[in-house]
Amino acid sequence: MGEQPIFSTRAHVFQIDPNTKKNWVPTSKHAVTVSYFYDSTRNVYRIISLDGSKAIINSTITPNMTFTKTSQKFGQWADSRANTVYGLGFSSEHHLSKFAEKFQEFKEAARLAKEKSQEKMELTSTPSQESAGGDLQSPLTPESINGTDEERTPDVTQNSEPRAEPAQNALPFSHSSAISKHWEAELATLKGNNAKLTAALLESTANVKQWKQQLAAYQEEAERLHKRVTELECVSSQANAVHTHKTELNQTIQELEETLKVKEEEIERLKQEIDNARELQEQRDSLTQKLQEVEIRNKDLEGQLSDLEQRLEKSQNEQEAFRNNLKTLLEILDGKIFELTELRDNLAKLLECS
Repeated sequence: MGEQPIFSTRAHVFQIDPNTKKNWVPTSKHAVTVSYFYDSTRNVYRIISLDGSKAIINSTITPNMTFTKTSQKFGQWADSRANTVYGLGFSSEHHLSKFAEKFQEFKEAARLAKEKSQEKMELTSTPSQESAGGDLQSPLTPESINGTDEERTPDVTQNSEPRAEPAQNALPFSHSSAISKHWEAELATLKGNNAKLTAALLESTANVKQWKQQLAAYQEEAERLHKRVTELECVSSQANAVHTHKTELNQTIQELEETLKVKEEEIERLKQEIDNARELQEQRDSLTQKLQEVEIRNKDLEGQLSDLEQRLEKSQNEQEAFRNNLKTLLEILDGKIFELTELRDNLAKLLECS
């Protein structure tokens, strides 16, 4: 295949709005592959990008094109043949700079190829013009096809010369008159044929114009078919890239599936931890409730203890007072006992004395 990709990158593709000529319209929902192609048979560089099987960029690089960086990650160029402006949004400034460098490189290569092609055409057309110089000086006219009246008249005169020499030809005058009428009829016939050929030539000229129009239509159709063939070739040439991209996507999908399994396991673990946390929360709430009940009960016991302490203190005071009273009573009783002892002793002495 004559056309091969020579540089590829990925970018978001935009086209200028044909109505407003100001707003950008995205032609791809996600980043797609944008490639530089080189056609060795026609010595042409093109920028091609496909979104699935649809060609969203098919731009032939010409020497008068300019790629403009409008921001750190966005660039654009105008394509007069497609009557639009293309825009590319890259993931980084490095990718944009690399694409711009390749654009300038292939633009210069296209300029050199165009100059070489023009030189070859000039060298080829010079000998053909010299060899065709004589033919161009005698254009095709109705007179060159059938001859002019002056060119045909000498023939008639030449044929009528025998009638002008009665000495050499013994033709009667009536026969000469018939021959003259015959040649006049032939002349009229030739004039009629000349008029018919002129009309036919005009009709042929009109047909040539019509054929030129048909040829232009056929050329447009051929160009359209060539673009379609190029798109199909581009699809075919990018089959390997698509296959590689598909393989990468499959690997990415497998990695994502593995990551998803890990995340699901982690989610299950987190669910178990959440369930355990809920159980711990329930236990905590239960213990908190029990603690509140114990605190309430403790407060009640503290109140009872305080009451008992007050009662104990009161009882101790009463006991102390009872002890004091009992002590006083014992002292009194001791005094009385001592008195009774003295009285018994005195009585005993009295009894002994008596």
